[in-house]
Amino acid sequence: MPDRTTPDGEIRVWDGFVRAFHWTTVALFAIAFLTPDFKWLHEPVGYVLLGLAGARILYGFVGLGYARFTSFVTSPGEVRRYLTLLREGRAPRHLGHNPAGGAMIVVLLAMLVVVAGSGWMSETDRWFGVPWVDHLHHISAKVLLLFIGVHVTGVVVSSLLHGENLVRAMITGRKAARLPETDPRQRGRATAMLTRWVLTRHSFWP
Repeated sequence: MPDRTTPDGEIRVWDGFVRAFHWTTVALFAIAFLTPDFKWLHEPVGYVLLGLAGARILYGFVGLGYARFTSFVTSPGEVRRYLTLLREGRAPRHLGHNPAGGAMIVVLLAMLVVVAGSGWMSETDRWFGVPWVDHLHHISAKVLLLFIGVHVTGVVVSSLLHGENLVRAMITGRKAARLPETDPRQRGRATAMLTRWVLTRHSFWP
């Protein structure tokens, strides 16, 4: 179970499916993005990505613990409150996805469906050669890459703020049940400065 504490004081948060999906998607999207001129590779990779997105969406409803959408999808107001606290360096730690991270997961999954789905459409008899389908595929791929950059930035910011390695957590599936008691003020100030710098350079923050 995701909440079971291991002997070394860690909690199993991310199960095998979530971790396999995450890193497989990372690798396959990189391959697809870099091989648009190699259709023999680009197309099957895109089909696999579309299947993975569908599987992850389904798992969000039937999966376990922190993998379920109900564990991390919150209201826009909650996301905004979390971002405000993050900008101030006071955002609370979450074992699963925090509200902003949860929102980003939804966006990334939706964009992955658009990218891979439009790629599939462009190869069907009905939509082959239709300009808007081709444009949607190319533009959405670049937009997805932008959101991936925002996601990675969020991972770095959260890791610095709470003093934990979130990349390691997505590899091992485990996070510390409780972090060591340390003075968070210096780390919080540095994180707040970094967060404000990031947010003021993106139009999604008014």
